[in-house]
Amino acid sequence: MLADRNEPWREALRQSMKAKERTALTRVHMPELDANYRNKNNEEVNLGLNVEQAQNEAKRCLDCANPTCMEGCPVGINIPKFIKHIECGEFLAAAATLKETSALPAVCGRVCPQEKQCEAKCMHVKMKHEAVAIGYLERFAADYERENHEVAVPKCLQSNGIKIGVVGSGPAGLSFAGDMAKLGYEVTVFEALHEIGGVLKYGIPEFRLPNAIVDVEIEILRKMGVRFIKNCIVGKTISFEDLNEQGYRALFVASGAGLPNFMNIPGENLIGVMSSNEYLTRVNLMHASDSSFDTPITKGKRVAVIGGGNTAMDSVRTAKRLGAERAMIIYRRSEAEMPARLEEVKHAKEEGVEFMTLHNPLAYMGNEHGRVCQMELQKMELGEPDASGRRSPKAIEGAVELIDVDTVIVSVGVSPNPLVPSSLPGINMSRWGTIEVNQETMQSSIPVIFAGGDIVRGGATVILAMGDGRRAAAAMHEQISNGAL
Repeated sequence: MLADRNEPWREALRQSMKAKERTALTRVHMPELDANYRNKNNEEVNLGLNVEQAQNEAKRCLDCANPTCMEGCPVGINIPKFIKHIECGEFLAAAATLKETSALPAVCGRVCPQEKQCEAKCMHVKMKHEAVAIGYLERFAADYERENHEVAVPKCLQSNGIKIGVVGSGPAGLSFAGDMAKLGYEVTVFEALHEIGGVLKYGIPEFRLPNAIVDVEIEILRKMGVRFIKNCIVGKTISFEDLNEQGYRALFVASGAGLPNFMNIPGENLIGVMSSNEYLTRVNLMHASDSSFDTPITKGKRVAVIGGGNTAMDSVRTAKRLGAERAMIIYRRSEAEMPARLEEVKHAKEEGVEFMTLHNPLAYMGNEHGRVCQMELQKMELGEPDASGRRSPKAIEGAVELIDVDTVIVSVGVSPNPLVPSSLPGINMSRWGTIEVNQETMQSSIPVIFAGGDIVRGGATVILAMGDGRRAAAAMHEQISNGAL
């Protein structure tokens, strides 16, 4: 890292502007589609930076001797280096720097919570200024390469003939596969669904992450030699014993957390009450919003989404695009406690979403046809902080109200699907149904089984899942190289 910073071109850039001049520059604003227009279509909301905007923003980076921004990046991107490449117009070099450690730069530049990770540790923040827009610049570099040149494929070592299996093609699995392919392993990814990408495809709407962007990243992995098998449920279609017999040396389990949680309140079995997983999968993966497909979907006019995370925001914004006249977020804490990204909340408000914070559902009522028509809400207030540090909500006695709804989407978290772990006798599990691993190596109680992402975390961000994949790949390679596996 220090050697990179001392290269002559970096020295020259630092001397071209005084630090005081760099900190005086204002942060770039992301161009966006008009809210009224985007509510009627599924186009990507954020439009990306142009060359001038990107280079001006890159000038704000101080190229610190101790780049604390990198401490906040779970995959270890050399952030100052790629940004300085952008500053001096070397956009392809910036993209190449990103791909040294990230298998999905165009994805991460769009959906990762940079404001809580790399940008939160930016030196500008310590000086009470806005952070450098690292996420916007990451997206710019990846998009520039894709839109202006043939996308470069990272170099891979010659095949060592060792077969490695990956269960699940979400961000953890893809990150792991990319790192192992670079090291010369023969990697096969097994995906239960009919499309590759996992939560990137079924869980995130195209107005936030276009499928075409994900497909480009996946195609790079294919060119690196990664093999993908769809419609294959490991533990059912094929067993772990089968994989062992086929010569797979070790496996990385990244099967995610696709089992939705519910609140166990009256009326959850009514028609029109569903999980965010089902709702988003029908729209994102099964094209329910397209009349040329026969996937059924409820296009409610009065839609309530229960929850305050990114998935809740994705669901309520999708409902608006499907024609909801009233789309509501129902959240038991205040807006300040919402785990959703600030950008997601901002976009939802611009698109006309109502925020009913400090409200919690007690029950759903149905009509004579068994369809939800009302919900009973308990008004809440905030008490003392709970174990997570957020102020714990408590009911206000007697403060209950009824709201008319015709669709309810429950987005209160997910749990790991038990199918894969139940197919592995002897593997250690937590009481939450997650696979227990060594946090440094991501190795499970079965030495040849490593795991990461939501099957370990129970629900996390794309970038944290990718970090798990990178740690698992490094540890697995070390153990195979040392003869431990």
